[in-house]
Amino acid sequence: MSSPTFIRPTFAPSLIILAAAILAACGGPQASQGARPAAPPPTAVRLITLEQHAIEDTSEFIAAVRSLRSATVQPEVEGIVTRIFVKSGDRVRAGTPLVQINAERQRAAVQSTEATRAGTEADATYWRGQVKRLETLVGAGAISRQEFEQAENSLRTAEARLGALDAQLREGQVQLQYHRVDAPQAGVVGDIAVRQGDRVTTATAITTLDDDDGLEAYIEVPVGRAPDLRTGLPVHLLDADGTVIATHPISFVATRVDPGTQAVLAKVRIGKAPPGMRVQQFIRARVVWRTSEGLTVPVVAVNRISNQYFCFVAEGTGDAMVARQRPVRVGEVTGDDYVVLEGLKPGERIVVSGIQKIGDGAPVRAE
Repeated sequence: MSSPTFIRPTFAPSLIILAAAILAACGGPQASQGARPAAPPPTAVRLITLEQHAIEDTSEFIAAVRSLRSATVQPEVEGIVTRIFVKSGDRVRAGTPLVQINAERQRAAVQSTEATRAGTEADATYWRGQVKRLETLVGAGAISRQEFEQAENSLRTAEARLGALDAQLREGQVQLQYHRVDAPQAGVVGDIAVRQGDRVTTATAITTLDDDDGLEAYIEVPVGRAPDLRTGLPVHLLDADGTVIATHPISFVATRVDPGTQAVLAKVRIGKAPPGMRVQQFIRARVVWRTSEGLTVPVVAVNRISNQYFCFVAEGTGDAMVARQRPVRVGEVTGDDYVVLEGLKPGERIVVSGIQKIGDGAPVRAE
């Protein structure tokens, strides 16, 4: 009986190559133990270096702009407006004609007084001559003393009437001048509240005159801050966007509290009005109580988590730089920055952009 014959299996070379590729792709036990995930690339961020600088302790108030030389123009007489010489916004000098009021009636009264005065002056001239002539006759005994005294009395009466008419004529001429309303001071003409043909009285406000070369800011400071008020404190005047347009010291502090507002009045002498500032305008005024050295950090660089503030501080250099989250204590906002009270030191670099893309220990690089 013959023994069985065993046939050795053979594998195609293509199958061997495929198995080797699968094994290489999956990796053996040693490969899986030695591989590590690749580190994420550093995030580009903008950094600033903290430096000490002057920090102002300030309070902001609403101030009213007033003119040291403002006037409301009212007529001295009644009548109809016949002419308006100026328009709103004109800059005028003292004595410039503003409005003409009908003066025909007053002019006629002055002419009547002048005519009466001329007649009275003729009477006084006549009696002067009579007294001089009768004085010679009474000395020679040609007339009685009584007749001479009567002539003297007529002369005194005529001179008294002449004096009264002179005063009446001067008053009438002054009244005639009042029919032309002139500027009492130099300044800029405000709104003209009357029109040609309107009737005005002595209570009518025709217009206003404001000299914008002498302005003051009136600041009402709450009585709680009154002990800190003093002349010389700097005040920043701000426009609507918060930009400082002028800085001037406090020139006056009231000694009394306003009983209605419980505030203390402080004045700031502005002088020439900055561009865009007008009389009676309300503006923002920032009183600087004191100035000290300290640190500030941009508001955009600070995160708030559960009433705690944090900043990212860049540590290391070059490719080894990482962001570390650090708790900080901040104070008031000055402009676009927080005042730093604790947690940061001068010279440290703070991440101010891209903080939403990073976490504690994240690699970063400067933009």
